[in-house]
Amino acid sequence: MYPRVSQGRRVLGITIDWLAAYAITLGFFAGGGDFLERSRGIGGTVLLVMALQYLILVSLGGSSFGHRLVGLKVVRFSDGGAATPLQALIRTLLMVIIVTAITFDENGRGINERLSNTVLVKR
Repeated sequence: MYPRVSQGRRVLGITIDWLAAYAITLGFFAGGGDFLERSRGIGGTVLLVMALQYLILVSLGGSSFGHRLVGLKVVRFSDGGAATPLQALIRTLLMVIIVTAITFDENGRGINERLSNTVLVKR
């Protein structure tokens, strides 16, 4: 139905998203001091920032920052149209639970994609 997106591209996209969220968190929420002092205890904030940026960008533009850089986008599985905000929310919430994003079926879709009726495709 849809061509498979390689796991390498998926991992690279999510890694870029994570690094962007980490940079945003360090820049705006980490306080002062040296890098080590600023990095302590921000894990939850990084996860929240990542989830929010992912939700907003996928809802509005069909791809997160990392997806866009590696040439991917999120579409509805049923007809290839743009994902709805509800689908983006379901996908984001399930992505935060890492196990759902790394467990794949025979079509290469994760649980987060199946339950949100979305699929990640090449741009």
